[in-house]
Amino acid sequence: MELRAGQVAVVTGAASGIGLALARRFAAEGLKVVLADVEEAPLRAAADALTADGAEVLARTVDVGVRDEVQALADAAYATFGAVHVLCNNAGVGSGAEGRMWEHEVNDWKWAFAVNVWGVFHGIQAFVPRMLAGGAPGHVVNTSSTDGGIAPLPTASVYAVTKAAVVTMTESLHAHLRAEGAPVGASVLFPGPHMLRTGLWESHRNRPARYAKQQPRRTPYRSLGQWEAAMKEAGQEIAFTPVEEVAGTVVDGIRADRFWMLPPGEHTDRQIRARARSMLERSAPSYLERFILD
Repeated sequence: MELRAGQVAVVTGAASGIGLALARRFAAEGLKVVLADVEEAPLRAAADALTADGAEVLARTVDVGVRDEVQALADAAYATFGAVHVLCNNAGVGSGAEGRMWEHEVNDWKWAFAVNVWGVFHGIQAFVPRMLAGGAPGHVVNTSSTDGGIAPLPTASVYAVTKAAVVTMTESLHAHLRAEGAPVGASVLFPGPHMLRTGLWESHRNRPARYAKQQPRRTPYRSLGQWEAAMKEAGQEIAFTPVEEVAGTVVDGIRADRFWMLPPGEHTDRQIRARARSMLERSAPSYLERFILD
């Protein structure tokens, strides 16, 4: 798909991290941008900054886990700009789950699925039929994670399960669009290849009361800064991928109609090969055994 000035891009989770980097990059390409996020103040700040730089912006406070709010976002986008050409279902949360998988609270699962899985589907259902009806070239990008789609992370099982679901959902979407001969493409994004500085570590700040934890946490929440400091104290240096590079991967991938938006990386490639080898050999997933559950 060719990206041209005047087209419209919708980004969820757009107030910070990857979402904000995507919005900035689309605006730099001359696209009008629709920003959606659950946090009103950061969303407004992001919209004001983009507007000051000359972008045409629509900002809406949206909980993507609520279908009616995503439908209202689509209504507002089409009422304001008349079309949508790029949809980035990027909003996501960590679950805050602790302990072994069978010890996780039901609300940890419910909240993560509401945002990470249902939020993606709500975006697809609200926007894709209208994008198809418009007849113009378009593209849908769904944000997954190497933790779920490539090398499941046992220490973050709820998050990994939801992100694996995003991969399969996007594969299905791609197949349906191709079967229709639609001018709309679909891609799954694996940000990386290294850690990213995003607000995912502080997801609990936006946790709705309806998904409140039912038991006190065993350990306090740690911010990314606290975790990074602990790693450095233990002698481990952590590599980070700038979110701007992720936005570049998305723009390049849309232009190339690339399904797997997966930056090259030796570590990631090893994980892919290890998982594929385990499946081909019908063997136990030994590539997971390096993880220790505290």
